[in-house]
Amino acid sequence: MHDDRHSVFRDAGRDREAAEQIPDTPQTRAPSYRLAFADEEFLCRDELRPVRLQLELLKPQLLMDERRIDSTVVLFGGARIPAPEEKHTARTETLAELSRFYDEARIFAQKMTRKSMETGNREYVITTGGGPGVMEAGNRGAQEAGGVSIGLNIVLPHEQAPNEYVTPELCFNFHYFAIRKMHFLMRARAICVFPGGFGTLDEMFEALTLIQTGRMERVPFLLFGRAFWERIINWDALQDAGTISPEDLDLFRFVETADEAAAIIDEWNPEPPRNDMPGR
Repeated sequence: MHDDRHSVFRDAGRDREAAEQIPDTPQTRAPSYRLAFADEEFLCRDELRPVRLQLELLKPQLLMDERRIDSTVVLFGGARIPAPEEKHTARTETLAELSRFYDEARIFAQKMTRKSMETGNREYVITTGGGPGVMEAGNRGAQEAGGVSIGLNIVLPHEQAPNEYVTPELCFNFHYFAIRKMHFLMRARAICVFPGGFGTLDEMFEALTLIQTGRMERVPFLLFGRAFWERIINWDALQDAGTISPEDLDLFRFVETADEAAAIIDEWNPEPPRNDMPGR
């Protein structure tokens, strides 16, 4: 979006360009002479961490604001879950069986994106972690429906590239997991969690905790695949032990299909945030 605001001060971008044209002298080559905002080594110093945190919060925020994106539908799920046509490449039999959720994520994203397009791609915008597996399925479904989708990628020690279906102008890269998770939830109108590993569990429980403690509004919180989730998490044991309240189990619902999830979102009646601050 073009910024029409007038300023009496010289533009920072113009000064950065001018600084690149200066004579080459020992003084101009000194690191101290570089413009602070154009000095990558300076910006990466430990003392500048608060500034980098702010930049990672602001950049996606401003770009999504410019696209007038008001709400999102977040998909969390495993990067290792293959598309059904590639399930023969799965490293385990269970992953091969879970490939059906790739298709459910893809179909669900198509449904939500058609709903989003009715709002001019401002509401219900599919948002994923931008990687492979379930994330790819979500972005792929959005593209197939003719809409846009967001990918919130993160730099990892091993090579990580965004999947090819993320809308390029809405493809972001992060250093800080915490800021990335903030962007997942800041506009979330629904959260859908597919089978996954540590990353999926981390994202799921952080979001549930925010809702449980009243720090986030209630939204449709849908766990795809009851059999998977009840096998790896003993929800009833948490309740029986008293570490969560019985009503905490009402914060989410199990679903199996894209149609079921879409119906719940369509019929959702917003509830007030939790304010009883139950024990965690």
